[in-house]
Amino acid sequence: MNEVLKKIGETRIIPVVVIEDASHAQRLADALCEGGIKCAEVTFRTSAAAEAIRIMSKARPDMFVGAGTVLTCKQVDEALDSGAKFIVSPGLNPEVVKYCQGKDVTIVPGIMTPSEIELALSLSLDVVKFFPAEAAGGLKMIKAMSAPYGNVKFMPTGGINTSNIGEYLAFPKILACGGSWMASKDLIRDEKFDEIRRLTAEAVASIRG
Repeated sequence: MNEVLKKIGETRIIPVVVIEDASHAQRLADALCEGGIKCAEVTFRTSAAAEAIRIMSKARPDMFVGAGTVLTCKQVDEALDSGAKFIVSPGLNPEVVKYCQGKDVTIVPGIMTPSEIELALSLSLDVVKFFPAEAAGGLKMIKAMSAPYGNVKFMPTGGINTSNIGEYLAFPKILACGGSWMASKDLIRDEKFDEIRRLTAEAVASIRG
C-alpha cells in the first residue's frame, strides 16, 4: 500500500464535501481541521471544486485534500493542477484509472459488484470505494465480497454517519469511510462552520470509543 493510501487509512474518516462557492473553502478547511480531521474529498460536482482545492491546500498545508466525483481525464488534470493529493471516482473507468497510474497518482474508484472488484484487480488496484454503500447492501455486502478477495480493502461511502461508522470501521477490510454528514452542502452554503466543527469533533469521538 502506498503512502497516500496509508494516510487515508490513518485518517479513517474522509469528509466528502460539495462546495458551491470557493470563498467558503478556507473556513471549511479550518473547521474540519479544528474538529480533528485534516482531510477532505472535494467533489467535482460544482465549478468551484478546483479553486476550492487550491485554497484549502494553500491555507492548510497540513491538510490532505483530494478530489472526488472525478469522471474524466481532464478533471484529473484540473484536480492535480489545483493541488489534489488523491483522486476518487464514483465508478471504475479503466481509462481514468490508467491515466492516473500513468501520472503516479493514487485513485480510489467506486465498485458495487465482484466483477468490478476483479476489474480493479486487473488494473493492479487493491483499494476500492464501495458506493453507494448503504443502498448497495452496506457492511453485509462488503463482508460477503471480501471473503473471496482477501487482499482488497474498501472505502465505503454513501449513507454512513455517526450511528453506523463505528461498525464499519471495526471490520478490518475497511480502510476508511467517506461521509458528508459533518460538512453537508447546506451547512457549507449557510456558512455554519461552528456546526461543521462540532459535527467533525463528534465524528472523531465516535470512532475513538
